[in-house]
Amino acid sequence: MKLFGSSLFRQAIKSAGVGAVLMLSVTASHAQSGPFAGFSGAWSGNGTVALSDGTIERIRCKADYKVDGTGLGLKQSLHCASDSYKFDLSSDVQSQGDRISGYWSEASRNVNGSLQGTAGGGRIEVFVQAAGFAASLTLQTNGNRQTVEISSKGEIKGVNITMVKS
Repeated sequence: MKLFGSSLFRQAIKSAGVGAVLMLSVTASHAQSGPFAGFSGAWSGNGTVALSDGTIERIRCKADYKVDGTGLGLKQSLHCASDSYKFDLSSDVQSQGDRISGYWSEASRNVNGSLQGTAGGGRIEVFVQAAGFAASLTLQTNGNRQTVEISSKGEIKGVNITMVKS
């Protein structure tokens, strides 16, 4: 009876282990196939920032993206600095199909607002706004390379960044 019981116990443990692996792989593959596939992780790189006074400066950036377990939510933080300028942008977005919406904030200027746009195929395009401010932001990811473009009519006229996954 002991051999039969221990054999059943081992079989149950194996089945539970296989079930757990299958559940984790389904969750991981869903997250990787959602609209934010390819974004998750740490990124760094450089580019340029064009300011409203006509100055163009080199800028260094670090970004961190966290995709939730469903693959439909994304939290982003983007920290950039040049010799005389810096910004700390964060966002929290949710997807419904290819449409996304959420909130953003810029910590060094204490500005926050809403965003709307689309996501899919390694590309996010959003329009961000707050009281007295609006900008367009595009992120394009291809493998371990990402480009970020920001365009506005405020203090920052444009930002162009190229980053690689760390």
